[in-house]
Amino acid sequence: MTATMRRRGAVLLVGGVAATMLLAACGSSSTTSESSAAPAESSAAPSSEAPSSEAPVAAGCEAYAAYTGNEGTSVTLFTSVLPPEQQRYEDAWKPFEDCTGIDIVYEGSDQFEAQLPTRIAGGNAPDLAWIPQPGLLAKLVQAGGPVPAPQGVSDNVDMYYNPAWKAYGTVDGTFYAAPNSSNMKSFVWYSPKVFAEKGYTVPTTWDEMFALSDQMVADGIKPWCGGIESGGATGWPATDWIEQIVLRQFGGDVYDQWVAHTILFDSPEITAAMDTLAGWMKNGDYVNGGFGNVQTIATTAFQDAGSPILDAECGMLQQASFYAAQWESFKPGAVVAEDGDVFAFFLPQISDEFPNPVVGGGEFTTAFSDRPEVQAVQTYLSSAEYATARASQPGGWVSANSGVPLDTYTDAIAGLSAKYLTDPAGIFRFDASDLMPAAVGAGSFWTGMTAWFGEDAPTQEVLAEIDAAWPAS
Repeated sequence: MTATMRRRGAVLLVGGVAATMLLAACGSSSTTSESSAAPAESSAAPSSEAPSSEAPVAAGCEAYAAYTGNEGTSVTLFTSVLPPEQQRYEDAWKPFEDCTGIDIVYEGSDQFEAQLPTRIAGGNAPDLAWIPQPGLLAKLVQAGGPVPAPQGVSDNVDMYYNPAWKAYGTVDGTFYAAPNSSNMKSFVWYSPKVFAEKGYTVPTTWDEMFALSDQMVADGIKPWCGGIESGGATGWPATDWIEQIVLRQFGGDVYDQWVAHTILFDSPEITAAMDTLAGWMKNGDYVNGGFGNVQTIATTAFQDAGSPILDAECGMLQQASFYAAQWESFKPGAVVAEDGDVFAFFLPQISDEFPNPVVGGGEFTTAFSDRPEVQAVQTYLSSAEYATARASQPGGWVSANSGVPLDTYTDAIAGLSAKYLTDPAGIFRFDASDLMPAAVGAGSFWTGMTAWFGEDAPTQEVLAEIDAAWPAS
C-alpha cells in the first residue's frame, strides 16, 4: 500500500502503513458515462506512440526501445510517497533506467501538498508529480502548472484503463494525467475461519448479504461492525458507505450528477440511498458488534473497527483494500488470505442494471515539462510494462491497468483489488467526497454523517445542511 492510498486528514494506520495528507479537494465539473473499458490484451509492451529513436537497442532492452534516444538525461519525480515504498518504485523502474540512460530522480516529501504549489509558483516545478486527487489536478491546471500528456500516454490509457480513469485525468477537455497506483474501496472484510466454522457462504448478491446478516443475528452474532472516528477527519468512512450505495442503487450517471451538485443531497435519490444505509448500518440488530449500539459507530476509531471480526463478535466490516495492513495490529501473524484469519469479498451490486460497481481512488502522473525525456518517462509510467514491474514488488501496490496479469500480484488483496479495478464490464467511480469542494467533501459531509450516526440527526436535516455548505461558485 502506498502512502497516498488514504486521503482524509492525518489518518494513521498502524502496522507500518504511512500516514497520508489531506490534499485540498475542489469541485470537478467533468462527468463520466456508464461506458466501460473494452477488454485489452495482457501485453506489457509500451505504446507505439511513445517517444522513439532509431538507435540500436542493447540485448535485453527490447521492451524499452521506444524510449531510447535520451541517454544522459534526468527526470525529477515529486511525490508524498516515502520509504519503504520509494525503494520498491526505484527497483521496478531500474531496468528502464539502465536501458534508456534516463535517471529518474525520486523526491519524496511529507510536505507534498504545501510544497508543490510553492515550487510551481517559484519556477521550480518538478518534471513529474503524483497527484492523488482529480480536484487537485484541476486546481493546478487552472493555475497554469501541468502540461498536456503526450499521445503515447493517451493511447496507453485508452488501451489499458476503464474510460472513467481518463476522464478523471482530463480538465476542460484536455487530457493531462494517467493513473499510477489505485485502491479499491468496495470490499467487505470477514474471517474465513469463522465462516467455515459457522457454515456461512460468502455472498455474491445484495440479497444474499442481508440473508447472511439475518442468519448471523439468529446465531447470536452482530453481523456488522463499524467505526468512523478519525480525529479531524471523523466521518469519512460513513461518506464511503453512502457512496457505495449511490453507485449501486442509481449508477454512474446519477453519481456524477451528485458529485457535480446537479443532483442535490436533499434529493429523492440520495434520500433513498440514506434509507438503504439506515437499514444496514443503523440497524440495531446488525451493529455495532464488539463495541455497543449504533451510536458507538461515531466514537469507534476506524482503525479499530474490524478487530471484533477475529473473535466472532461481529461478522463483517465494509472498508477499503488498504485496511489489509491493520490486521497485524490486532493479531500478530494474522494471515490475510481466502483460507486465512481474515479476507475480503466484493461488496455486491444492488441492481443488475449497474453491474460490478467499484468505488476507488488513486494518484495520477502529471507532467510540468514536455522535454523528450520527461515524455518518455511519463509514457513508460502509463504502460503495462511499468505497472507489471511495480506490481511484482512486495507491499500490496495495485494498478487499474488491465495489461498487468493478475498472477503478477504477490499480495492476495492486491490481486483481488486488481480483478475488480480492471473489470471491463464494471462501473468505476472515484471517491465522491474527494471530488466535491473541500467545504463539503472534507467538511459538512463528514460532520453531517457523524451527527447522523452519533446523535441520530434526522436524515433530511443532515442532507439539507450538507447542501447549504456547497460553495456558491
